[in-house]
Amino acid sequence: MPETKTILTLDAGGTNFVFSAMRDFEQIIEPVRLPAHADDLDRSLQTLRDGFEQVSRQLNGKAEAISFAFPGPANYALGIIEDLPNFPAYNGMLPLKDILQEQFKMPVYINNDGDLFAYGEAKAGLLPEVNKRLREHGSEKQYKNLTGLTLGTGFGAGIVIDGVLLGGDNSCGAGIHDTLNALHPNWNIEDSVSARAILREYGAESGEDVSDRMPVDIYEIAHGRKEGDAASAKRAFTLFGISLAHAIANISTLIDGMVVIGGGLSESWDLFAPYMFRTLRMPYQKADGSTQGSRRLSVDVYDLESEMDAFLAVNPVTISVPGTSKTVTYDRSPRIGVGRSRLGASHAISIGAYAFALQQLNR
Repeated sequence: MPETKTILTLDAGGTNFVFSAMRDFEQIIEPVRLPAHADDLDRSLQTLRDGFEQVSRQLNGKAEAISFAFPGPANYALGIIEDLPNFPAYNGMLPLKDILQEQFKMPVYINNDGDLFAYGEAKAGLLPEVNKRLREHGSEKQYKNLTGLTLGTGFGAGIVIDGVLLGGDNSCGAGIHDTLNALHPNWNIEDSVSARAILREYGAESGEDVSDRMPVDIYEIAHGRKEGDAASAKRAFTLFGISLAHAIANISTLIDGMVVIGGGLSESWDLFAPYMFRTLRMPYQKADGSTQGSRRLSVDVYDLESEMDAFLAVNPVTISVPGTSKTVTYDRSPRIGVGRSRLGASHAISIGAYAFALQQLNR
């Protein structure tokens, strides 16, 4: 059944705030773009007020809530923003939720962008697409769990279990960026799964100054479309894919479900994904040096960009229930899929913000 509630949303970037409104999981107005003033708290807060007021004036009726993502550490349940690298004006303890609730007299929900990305893909992106295609192929298997990973300036994550977004007792329910780095055990994983990792590894391999480079430049060098060291560029994405695979493997041992990847660096899938999947499928080595029967994961892992047909293949087995005439049919192929965002990170975050507000309002 469509949800007819109207929710005000915000895409909070370090340069611009983009305000909008959603109803029935669709954007219903032309977005309002205003400068974020990330280094001036008074001006930035006034921009938030102005933006939501401009959106409200475009609506036919009243909104029920405000829901959006804000990057960086915070107590999201209370809506208290702490130190934000890209928003120096917000450094400190700012009760942003209460400020906006006082201004607009409606519930306000603030979440991490990685969390809302995962929730959006779980509600309207990769997860429902896979389940629909499984049903079309005659499979009764349906997935309820999903991990969303965002690749960009940093490494973000969100986790949805049985359709519910995991928040955690300290708003740290999916802090994947601080998990162990398999290639550099003294670093956290974000130092090898981020834009800076691509630049660092390319610079180290090639000996070039990368101060004026962006990851997209390294991608173009790898494909021979820009001048530079193509072998070093490919090596940077190889290490990126290996590091990402270790993070996916670790989280997939705990969260048995689909994995969806979004963010700017997901566009370099063709360079890092082969090494990501190769690493995910590698066996552990036993103490005696053998690898026989020692799998990295207890499930098969499929690339949903190139192996969707194989993933969808049904492997039903029917067994009899002793002492009765009953039978049980089940799929004997434990498997998960890893694929790219179906919505795009920004749209998925907006969908996630809308879905989270509905969940809270309907409690």
